[in-house]
Amino acid sequence: MTSGFLLLGEFLSLVFLAGVAKAALITGAIYVLFPELGALAYDVFTRPGGVWARAPVMLAVTPVAAAVFGTAIARSMPYGLGAAALSIASAMLLIRILRSPIAPAISAGFLPLALGVTSWWYPVSIAAVTGLLGLQSLIYRRVFSTRLRSTPRHPGDSVDDELESSPRRYAWLPVFVGFLLLAYGIATVTGNRLILFPPLVVIAFEMFAHADVCPWAKRPISLPLTCTITAAVGVIAVLVLGIGPLSVTVALLAGIAALRAFSLHLPPALAIGLLPQVIPDPGWGFVIGVAAGTLVLTGTFLFARPLLLGRPDVANAG
Repeated sequence: MTSGFLLLGEFLSLVFLAGVAKAALITGAIYVLFPELGALAYDVFTRPGGVWARAPVMLAVTPVAAAVFGTAIARSMPYGLGAAALSIASAMLLIRILRSPIAPAISAGFLPLALGVTSWWYPVSIAAVTGLLGLQSLIYRRVFSTRLRSTPRHPGDSVDDELESSPRRYAWLPVFVGFLLLAYGIATVTGNRLILFPPLVVIAFEMFAHADVCPWAKRPISLPLTCTITAAVGVIAVLVLGIGPLSVTVALLAGIAALRAFSLHLPPALAIGLLPQVIPDPGWGFVIGVAAGTLVLTGTFLFARPLLLGRPDVANAG
């Protein structure tokens, strides 16, 4: 991404999300600010030529469809291994059937079960904001169409495009399943359900499915630091400022600053900072859960890296 689009995109994503937070505060429809909206808005506005921005229909439709399935599962099954597996698998299958690149839909599908959301207003709320974001993405691309054609692509754009594309092979799937089972087991033993928090599933999905290009797969130690910082600031912002546009803006600014400090393109980290907006009584248990979950993910990836990359000597690299 060019610096011009980056700065403008960051500003527009802040404005968009603060506006959604204000609407949520006025209407009481808190789930219009579903956490992955932060990741989607940031990427769409900072990378108008990116994969997600070029798929406005899938951007609008995929999270809603996943949320419908997730809500139905949360309404009909108690939280448990079977329900968690079903909600994540159904969202992944949906992405596969639709040939959609919108991986954050997995988080939208798992959130109802993870947070105990059973209201049908949840997918309705998501439909409203993803539809709006898809429309704005389309307008944004048309306004800057000439500049997009004339601006040289940044070397990192091809990496980000590959990361956001649907995986072509599934040899990584057993490792992904193993990680989910491990994270679920630790969450069950400790009693901290948020160790397996919704954006973590998306981060793991992209990390394992695109291990050869994923930015945080190449720098796995930075992953838990970035995510824990954004979680902590998100909690502090809500505790001090309350739920609403001001705390959303603070959390997003801190998340963007963390991404820049660690030189990571990790949009799901912004979703982590927004989770306290929808968690009942957010506290430090959430921050501990994020730290633990991302550390488990990092450890799993480092252990399985030779298998994921198909090179037995990778374990000794870096």
